[in-house]
Amino acid sequence: MKKLITLLLVLLVVFYSCGEKLIDKPENLIPKDEMVLILKDMAILNAAKSTNMGILKDHEIEPTAYIFEKYKIDSIQFVESDRYYASLPVEYESIYTQVESLLDEQKTLMEEKKKIKDSLELVEKKNNLPKNDSLKSSSNLKKDTRQ
Repeated sequence: MKKLITLLLVLLVVFYSCGEKLIDKPENLIPKDEMVLILKDMAILNAAKSTNMGILKDHEIEPTAYIFEKYKIDSIQFVESDRYYASLPVEYESIYTQVESLLDEQKTLMEEKKKIKDSLELVEKKNNLPKNDSLKSSSNLKKDTRQ
């Protein structure tokens, strides 16, 4: 009987601690839907930063500052909001699931655009190549033999 009561108390404590908020909600909390967009843009810019740092430097773009300016937030607001959402694991996972979904959609869209662009470039190259016209070739041969 003691083991059963101990087990129930442990379960009660676990359930209570899981429902307890670890961090108070900040006054300037970034809304969840906006946080998703911010994290998506940060992922894209960080990927660009790791592959095309020279282009970003040439245009004097600092990715994090660009994001903060775009969404009219500051670093403290972002960190406090991120920490708050991280203290709620289910909410945080939901945010990152949405970010991943948006990135997958963006990737699919970019791949489709690239296929179209590549197809158009291929057609353009074919149209710009000199045509192997049998009529022109035979008339050129006739000219050469008459001379």
